[in-house]
Amino acid sequence: MGEHPSKNREEQRRELNGVEYFDRGRIRGRDGREYDRYAIHTHFIEVGEDQAELVKRYVLPISREGDVLSFGAKVMAMCTKNVFTKEQIHPGFWARLLSPHASETTAGIGMHDPYKLQLAINMVGAPRVVFASVVSAVTKPFGVKGLFYKIVGKGVAGIDGFYYRSSFDRYKDLALVNNENARELCDELEEKTGIPVVLMDANDIDQNQLGKCSDFPLTDDQIQDAMKDNPSGQGDELTPLILIRPVC
Repeated sequence: MGEHPSKNREEQRRELNGVEYFDRGRIRGRDGREYDRYAIHTHFIEVGEDQAELVKRYVLPISREGDVLSFGAKVMAMCTKNVFTKEQIHPGFWARLLSPHASETTAGIGMHDPYKLQLAINMVGAPRVVFASVVSAVTKPFGVKGLFYKIVGKGVAGIDGFYYRSSFDRYKDLALVNNENARELCDELEEKTGIPVVLMDANDIDQNQLGKCSDFPLTDDQIQDAMKDNPSGQGDELTPLILIRPVC
């Protein structure tokens, strides 16, 4: 049996120059290159905070020449105010009808919440969401998964929030949407801080790369290798900033 996660976290905990972080260990990529990863602990980042100031406060004090930064998509959405509250969403007929029947294998994770499903409808239209839901339901008995998000698109897949079980009360009434101008945001952030940035929407299942700055030194495959075990973690860890240090 593995060690308790909290014990692992305590063993990984480090502090340097006033910054607390977790040493996620070294990982080897498919091309043989290795990377050290440091998950930086932050405060709970609120809507409208400055992403460059966050990097200057939490990342630059411990970074070295050659390091690159994975910036969490959820935090970027908070900083750029790409968010919606339940007060802004008004579930309509289709959201109320479909949400009780949604599941991870039909209408996608979290789509059982009528507010989240209505937000998806607002983004891509009711016809596409209804079609995606029907196709997912029909193909479910045959073991086919993921068609809902393939049909509605990555924008809907990037909706995060409205989780009544969330560790943070803030996310129970707030939804975040991934930024479409990820490359521009990364370029701007690098210009202000001097560290190459990739915007990642990562979890224990997928590591979705939304965009990276124009001169990012790692290839897409190398980014996936460095992040493949989701060093950001899940739940209440508050580690959205991952400092990646190539070592060979």
